[in-house]
Amino acid sequence: MGYLNNSVVTVDAILTKKGRESLAKNDGSFQITQFALADDEIDYTQYNPNHPSGSSYYGEAIDNMPLLEAFPDESQIMKYKLVTLPRGTAKLPVLDVGYTAITLKQGAQLAITPQTLNYLDAAQSFETSGYAATIADIRLLSNFNGVGINTDAATSANTNSTTTIGTNVSKTVIGTQINLRATTINTLFGSNSSITTTLTIIGLDSGARITVPITINKTSTT
Repeated sequence: MGYLNNSVVTVDAILTKKGRESLAKNDGSFQITQFALADDEIDYTQYNPNHPSGSSYYGEAIDNMPLLEAFPDESQIMKYKLVTLPRGTAKLPVLDVGYTAITLKQGAQLAITPQTLNYLDAAQSFETSGYAATIADIRLLSNFNGVGINTDAATSANTNSTTTIGTNVSKTVIGTQINLRATTINTLFGSNSSITTTLTIIGLDSGARITVPITINKTSTT
């Protein structure tokens, strides 16, 4: 990882680990159809309306902040995507999944129903397009799917549900409810009594996101 030269305009494009997984499948699933913008490196508290040189320099500190080179870990880059919200919005949307951390025993099941707070109509707590949920290591789950959304993208994500036993790969599903079931495969634990990964959920309309750690506890020895 390094810094880009911010004195010139640079487009630094690479594939994330998820993109590399899709490309490696060679089944036509790797198709770039959209893009997003983010401002992870920007500290807006550096905006200085009292700059002695006048209004042209209010954002000087922000303009001179270093930008990171693109790197492939999608869980650590572009975490704060730019979104379009109605004029006058005073609060940014945030996700609530009911958990700050999830702990499951082997074979245990859990249904997660995300809610988006501070978004559009306060009477509606879910997003029309649903939520994209990404488990960082699919081996830890024997079942992982989303329900409640019937778009082509959701159907494709939820039906392509092959679980890879020997390789640490991520998986993304789409829905208004996310269902998961902890693995029953003991060999994944090795000599450990528990294994961990993360679940990242993103609102497909608001862009709000939350990452929750998941721990699977070993309960059997056979």
